[in-house]
Amino acid sequence: MGSEGVNPKAYPLADAQLTISIMDIVQQAANYKQLKKGANEATKTLNRGIAEFVVMAADTEPLEILLHLPLLAEDKNVPYVFVPSKQGLGRACGVCRPVIACSVTTNEGSQLKSQIQQLKDSIEKLLI
Repeated sequence: MGSEGVNPKAYPLADAQLTISIMDIVQQAANYKQLKKGANEATKTLNRGIAEFVVMAADTEPLEILLHLPLLAEDKNVPYVFVPSKQGLGRACGVCRPVIACSVTTNEGSQLKSQIQQLKDSIEKLLI
């Protein structure tokens, strides 16, 4: 996974360590049915105000198809982050197709709450 194929518009891009923990949470969120896959679904969760954070793939072609998400996420004060690979994101989402965007949704009494909070904090550090 080289970073030469990554679009400079894909900011903030998670480093290797953060990517691993993001993929981990995404995978768990998929198991807990707290995950919406795809740019359209992610847009809906942002509009409804149920998105905890949004993960996008930096190797999306063309990247512009999901560049409305960071703007919307900023409006709604939802942290967002890019990961290097849509193939990897798809795997973490538990599907065999590449996924260009997904959003982890809120769920009261979820077992993931503390992990999601930690991840949100580290994503927010990237945005500063």
